[in-house]
Amino acid sequence: MPKTVDREEQRRQIGAALLQLVAERGLDEVSVRTVAAATGRSPGAVQKYFRTKEEMLTFAAELAGERVERRMAEVDTALPLRQALRDLILTTLPVDAERRAEVTAQLAFAVHAAHHPRLAAVRRQVDQDIREALATWLESAGGETHATAVADAVIALSDGLALRMLYTPQEHEHLLTVLDRALDDLVRGHGTARHPRE
Repeated sequence: MPKTVDREEQRRQIGAALLQLVAERGLDEVSVRTVAAATGRSPGAVQKYFRTKEEMLTFAAELAGERVERRMAEVDTALPLRQALRDLILTTLPVDAERRAEVTAQLAFAVHAAHHPRLAAVRRQVDQDIREALATWLESAGGETHATAVADAVIALSDGLALRMLYTPQEHEHLLTVLDRALDDLVRGHGTARHPRE
């Protein structure tokens, strides 16, 4: 009896390998051939799932966004607003090997998307999904009347810290202190600006 192949699982394995390859060697090193080698497949086998490098990049960008959204969904949003926001931002920061690989890949995708409309559309959709989910939660959790603006500020803070942490890993503790101070300012009006370590 022929072996059943889970097409979606195969695509996800290839996408995960691409993310790791980007993190380790940079986007310039990504090709059908190099991704095939990283997954132990032939280039022809990879092209059964992705015809071009651009298709692989688009799928991998969606996969990276999905991973972030999954981690964010696991945050206990019943916590005080400030702590929950801190935990949400930490899901996006390169504080461990897996997240460092994802942030490195996401940054490479963002630069690449400036010249590739299809990848840019994926990035915009992921950003929009996160923004809407965060704004909805802010409205329900804190009665925030400017939830969309606060969501944008949180995303900008997350993006900026993630970038800084990539090239200054020795400053992680300092940058987490910066995060705490910024969150204190953001939630001051809610009466929940207590330091998470207190």
